[in-house]
Amino acid sequence: MSLIAGVVKTDQAVDFPADDGLRLMQAMRNYPADDSRVWHDRFAFLGCHAQRVTPESVHEVLPLYKEELRLAITADAFLDNRDELCDRLRIPFPLRNGMSDSELILLAYEKWGEDSAKFLLGDFAFVIWDADKRQLFGSRDLTGSRTLYYAFERKREKFVFCSAVAPMFSVPGIERELDRDWLADFLALPTALDSTDPGSTAYRHIGQIPPGHSFTLRNGRLSLTRYGSLVSEERLNLSSDGEYEEAFRDVFGKAVSARLRTHKQVGATLSGGLDSGSVASFAAMALRHEGKTLYTYSSVPAPDFKPWTAPHMVPDERPFIRETVRHVGNIRDRYLNCPGRSPYSEIDEWLRMLEMPYKFFENSFWIKEVFESARSEGIGVLLTGAKGNNTVSWGSAAQYCVFLLKKWQWIRFYRQATLLSKQMKMRRSRLFPKIGMLAAPFPGGFPFSGAKPERTFPSMIHPDFAAKTQVFEKKGELFGRLENPNESMLEERQNYLGNLALLSMQGMSGAKLSLRYGLWERDPTSDPRVVRFCLSVPIEQYVLNGVGRSLIRRATERYLPDKIRLNMRFKGVQATDWVHRMLPSWPEFVREAKAIGDSAIAAECLNVSQIRSSLVKLEAQPPKPELAVDPDMKLVMRGLIVNRFLKSFE
Repeated sequence: MSLIAGVVKTDQAVDFPADDGLRLMQAMRNYPADDSRVWHDRFAFLGCHAQRVTPESVHEVLPLYKEELRLAITADAFLDNRDELCDRLRIPFPLRNGMSDSELILLAYEKWGEDSAKFLLGDFAFVIWDADKRQLFGSRDLTGSRTLYYAFERKREKFVFCSAVAPMFSVPGIERELDRDWLADFLALPTALDSTDPGSTAYRHIGQIPPGHSFTLRNGRLSLTRYGSLVSEERLNLSSDGEYEEAFRDVFGKAVSARLRTHKQVGATLSGGLDSGSVASFAAMALRHEGKTLYTYSSVPAPDFKPWTAPHMVPDERPFIRETVRHVGNIRDRYLNCPGRSPYSEIDEWLRMLEMPYKFFENSFWIKEVFESARSEGIGVLLTGAKGNNTVSWGSAAQYCVFLLKKWQWIRFYRQATLLSKQMKMRRSRLFPKIGMLAAPFPGGFPFSGAKPERTFPSMIHPDFAAKTQVFEKKGELFGRLENPNESMLEERQNYLGNLALLSMQGMSGAKLSLRYGLWERDPTSDPRVVRFCLSVPIEQYVLNGVGRSLIRRATERYLPDKIRLNMRFKGVQATDWVHRMLPSWPEFVREAKAIGDSAIAAECLNVSQIRSSLVKLEAQPPKPELAVDPDMKLVMRGLIVNRFLKSFE
């Protein structure tokens, strides 16, 4: 795990001094590192601020230059298919164990050239200088788990790249200027997504390599190539339910084991659900054979918080977590109540770390506490199950009934809905109208169904700014689809896993956290092998006998306690206490919210009148924890975060 950077002279008729590269390295000094080195020739400068997490990286030299190949590499890489790659490259067995991931990537480039990324599995961003071709080549992994930014100096004399944005502004000619089209995208999107363009950033002169893409810089011209995708059209046909369960355990177990490769300790985030519980269970069992213990980190509510949610929504998941810990064993569990922290108290730190505004503030305080706690206990790899809902534990039985209803498959619908009613212990006369509401093409359900439409999220973008940037004209259809999706459950999952902008955003936050805290966040539920396997499994395996998320429930019979595995009643709801945590700083929050739009740039871009109207609604009542789900409260928080970010451009 490393912070990588470099500069290449695009006009190769003349040499360039290494000063720009050294400025980059100096600007990276605030990031934790075990080693920091540079390499350069007449035309290229490569740097690496290395964090050594894997056993092979302990003595790794980065940047690495191979004189016999005339190739130099700087890399931020954790490969998961080392054995397969070594076989393909015909590397002798005695040399394999000590060979670093970056050296394997360099050999892959020597063999396959610009197709080399197709043969790599794992989390990576790397850049290679090919001295003979005077060519720069680099790639970002399929899930976007590592970041790779780039910029051309204004006169196109230099190409600059880095894992982080801020150091690039130390290079003369790379200006820190807001990208207003990106900001319009961010403000107009009603969802948590920050942008629909995976290659853009919040800064006008800074681009990023999208997930699953390689780039080539030759003769001053940059070309991007998509080398792969998580989404596959393959279909798996096995002879029994048991074979699907065994196949799941095999591919998922390999994905978890591949992510345990560290000379440090291994940690995992753990809730009371199926995804994180399955990751922790498979990891703890594998670590037992290595003589290691799995450290788990769980967010719990503030001690004085009184739950306000419905009885089946569980803010405090400790009873479920402890059941998993007891059943699995070999786990040292930690419960973090984050004293003194709230989404409001952590805004500045998140803006510095992400280098852009963000919308996922509800969980920000405990995510940060998890990383700080893990770092203090010597964790090198922190496992998560973040994408599990759309891969390993996908499959809503109710949505499957909707799917059958929309396909006019009445007999299958009736059978499946009957099975679901038995599982839910709900009469069909009550269940069928609810399914009909989900299937209806009307916002809020069928007319006369008695259901009230959900409140739409208030618009955060100033109408004049929206008109000036033409954001709705350019992307209005996409925005409408995001706000009111009309896809089948199969299309929805494929579109989610194939959305490069979403992958880039999710990968970026994990990468920035890793660089900031010196440990590697890794998600087995997003392993390309796991994703492709899950997409290949027939939909019926996920909803067998009317049971939602059926495949993972059956496949983890020995791995998880029945209280977790068979739970279809209770749902964990982390961070429902986020407003409660803000109550001590409520007057300060209100004062700052009232000042939103005081700067010219914020007044131009933000829908200040809507934000102030929402704030008036909040002030009309005593602040209470239930505001955690209030759209006006969320709008004001988002606006406040953006406002602070925009102030940095004044």
